[in-house]
Amino acid sequence: MSETDASPEVLKTPDGTPLKVALSRTLRYRKRTALLLVAPLFLFVTVTFLFPIFDMLSRSVDNKIMHQVLPQTTALLGEWDDSTGELPDEAVFKALVLEGQVAAKEKTINKVGKRLNYETSGMSSLWRKTGRKLLRFDPEKLKTNYTDVILGIDKKWKRIEIWQLIKRESANYTASYYYAAVDSQMTSAGLGFKAENKQIYLKLFERTLYMSSLITFLTVLLGYPIAFLLASLKTRTSNLLMILVLLPFWTSLLVRTSAWIALLQKEGVINDFLVGIGLLGDDSRLQMIHNQTGTIVSMTHILLPFMILPLFSVMKTIPPSYMRAARSMGATPFTAFRRIYFPNTIAGIGAGGILVFILSIGFYITPALVGGTDGTMISNFIAYHISESLNWGLAAALGTILLLLVLALYILYDKIVGIDNMKFG
Repeated sequence: MSETDASPEVLKTPDGTPLKVALSRTLRYRKRTALLLVAPLFLFVTVTFLFPIFDMLSRSVDNKIMHQVLPQTTALLGEWDDSTGELPDEAVFKALVLEGQVAAKEKTINKVGKRLNYETSGMSSLWRKTGRKLLRFDPEKLKTNYTDVILGIDKKWKRIEIWQLIKRESANYTASYYYAAVDSQMTSAGLGFKAENKQIYLKLFERTLYMSSLITFLTVLLGYPIAFLLASLKTRTSNLLMILVLLPFWTSLLVRTSAWIALLQKEGVINDFLVGIGLLGDDSRLQMIHNQTGTIVSMTHILLPFMILPLFSVMKTIPPSYMRAARSMGATPFTAFRRIYFPNTIAGIGAGGILVFILSIGFYITPALVGGTDGTMISNFIAYHISESLNWGLAAALGTILLLLVLALYILYDKIVGIDNMKFG
């Protein structure tokens, strides 16, 4: 028998296709089908999540306005040695006059002033004034040099710090927004923190972390016994009580926050009740609104269901026989709970804690309405810079720092507890 005849017969499908080829074709078809099924979700996540994050990251360092409006001026300033303490040469002033005239006509010179005003107050008015003067200036009637033209517009142009600022902010990308987000500033002397009475954002980050942590702890403290009760009752009874837990989800967040304003204010229901039973005098009512107390109370109530649901779903999977077995072996109820039941609920605590903490750290409506000056969080200032001051770069930098902070805490949680131990049921 020849060697060819001794080779094993190739398996084929009924239509004559080799089995290996048919399996490979089927596998490719299933992969394409799975990809098509996942593609809409991937596109949705990309458009609504990844693109906004990328846009936020890019805005936090974007600084192209200076180079776009004053390209020649910024290029010449890049060659200027600002350590000598002398003003730039005539070429820089000439470029500023000629480009400033064009920018004033196109009404883009105000954008330069607005950008520099983020770094040093007074820049916006200086550039507006300069733009108005340059519109009336005729280069053909120049009787002196361009330096005197600029210096004659405003005496502030004689300050070396202004030219150093323009040079420093002439690059296409800047870290100034991040410096401002941590209450620091780059000056001719180097990077340094602002005076303590001018620091805002570091205190806001500290307050946000403190309040979010406290709210998370309070939701665990209040939600654990509720979830335990729901998991211990009969299914029909627990389902009825679960409706009460889910009821806040059917009510607008704004309505729930407004209800807490009615409850917590000095002339509100709670103070009236305490005065009515004699615990408080009418002149010693509690101030529970427009401060941290109001924010913590209302946010704890609003976020409590987000803690109860993960805890309940985990507790429902714990067999009651575990506790009975521990009791039968001589353990007290407290010991059985501490060593048997509670460790099995750590996954639910972790899931609910992460969920509540991330939601609370970015909360906006409730702190804005009931927080006052002491109960606002960093998210309120991010919204302020987006909608009112229009300093989108600083808002993006604050948002990026907040995002990195959440990621750092998430990684820390993974190292200590383990993400694998976090379950929703």
